[in-house]
Amino acid sequence: MTDLSPQRLAPLKHPDKLFIDGAWVAPSTDAHIDVIAPATEELYVRVAEAQEADINRAVAAARAAFDHGPWPRLSHAERASFLQAIAARLDQRAADIASIWPNEMGILHELSKAYSGSVGGLYNYYASLASRFPFEEEHRTFSGAKVGLLVREPVGVVGAIIPWNGPISLIAFKVAPALLAGCTVVIKSSPEAPGHGLLMAEIAEEVGLPPGVINVLTADRGASEALVRHPGVDKIAFTGSTAAGTRIASILGERMARYTMELGGKSAAIILDDYDIEAAAKAIAGPACDMTGQVCASLTRVIVTRDRHDRLVEALSAAFGAVKVGDPFDPASQMGPLASRRQRERVEGFIAQAKRDGFTLGTGGGRPRDLSRGFYVEPTVFGHVDNASAIAQQEVFGPVLTVIPAKDEADAIALANDSIYGLNGAVFTNDVDRAYDVARRVRSGTFGHNSIRMDFTIAFGGFKQSGVGREGGVEGLHPYLELKTVLLDGMPSHRTAK
Repeated sequence: MTDLSPQRLAPLKHPDKLFIDGAWVAPSTDAHIDVIAPATEELYVRVAEAQEADINRAVAAARAAFDHGPWPRLSHAERASFLQAIAARLDQRAADIASIWPNEMGILHELSKAYSGSVGGLYNYYASLASRFPFEEEHRTFSGAKVGLLVREPVGVVGAIIPWNGPISLIAFKVAPALLAGCTVVIKSSPEAPGHGLLMAEIAEEVGLPPGVINVLTADRGASEALVRHPGVDKIAFTGSTAAGTRIASILGERMARYTMELGGKSAAIILDDYDIEAAAKAIAGPACDMTGQVCASLTRVIVTRDRHDRLVEALSAAFGAVKVGDPFDPASQMGPLASRRQRERVEGFIAQAKRDGFTLGTGGGRPRDLSRGFYVEPTVFGHVDNASAIAQQEVFGPVLTVIPAKDEADAIALANDSIYGLNGAVFTNDVDRAYDVARRVRSGTFGHNSIRMDFTIAFGGFKQSGVGREGGVEGLHPYLELKTVLLDGMPSHRTAK
């Protein structure tokens, strides 16, 4: 029987509409998307599915708002006031954000509450840059002009393509810097998790953003390509799989459109010989269950010397085997379901292949026996894994750890770097000098010490096929700005940015 408690109901005002040009509008067709709750396999919400005509309409609205509307011509301080208003509304809607998230991708409700309360801070952070970021700088010039100015102007219309695992945060890391810069945005939500995008549209309407500054659509992959190909879109900000990212990059390369991409990961945790095995296992296993392992930066390749390998497999298996898997709204649950049937089948496929490859199964490998419905999988550990195998090289996006034996520290670093990805990593050692040396030798966008660590206030992104560009911090603002050199015969009496 369907659970009709408030936590199971979508707190959305217009799920059957699209948000275009400052208004809730009917889609061009009656096509819709059914969002299935991963814990119950029942319908959570039905939303409108945008088609190419809707994409074109949204881009036209964003284009008009950028080319002719007031938004790019406001001061940075004026735009910052809108960001602060968005932050306040996000704080007020934190409970709604937290209830949507588990119903769309399976995150624990307790964890979603913790994350949801911090999203407004991202908009406040970018608002704070209005008064301290150098949008215009004076430079010495050798051109013959008397004044040289380096001006940073908005890149234009941004297509923000959002994945299903952490939509509200990933919207923020794209939309907040884009708005401060003076860009207009078309948000394309994933079909699996459209709720946060629709909630963001409600907030855009409530704070009185000018029409066309934020537009929100939910579309499947086919219509999404129309957004990427549209000549009215100046930049794509994408988070998702490397396969999709390479496709998008190839399309954008045809017209030299700008892009930033945060893509896949297969991040390594290197356990050095001076670090306690049980402590390392505990530090790795706990975060590996966050969001049911559906985290691009998760430390899923655990590399340790051969003489300590079996002890680490045992310790990780004990920690993973004790995890209580269950309903994400049950406070006793320590891990929820995967996001979808397709995602569970993908994870199960990797597990089956690892078994066929003959790797040692430490724990898990199946579905929890006591859960008859829902897209659940057991936390799983494999040992004696070949670093060249599919489960060690490809992004599983589930609670699956692989333990890889190394000859020594140098070999461990080589194994960590033997990957097409370079998103995250960590080293476990009591010696901070060794930690620093290893960090500088592993090619990844972030590298932590004795834990999985990420800091979006500095920058987040990847080397190699883990992406292009960075999100978060001041570095996350740069991709939404174009550089212009202005050479004048005198200093102007007024300037738009200081």
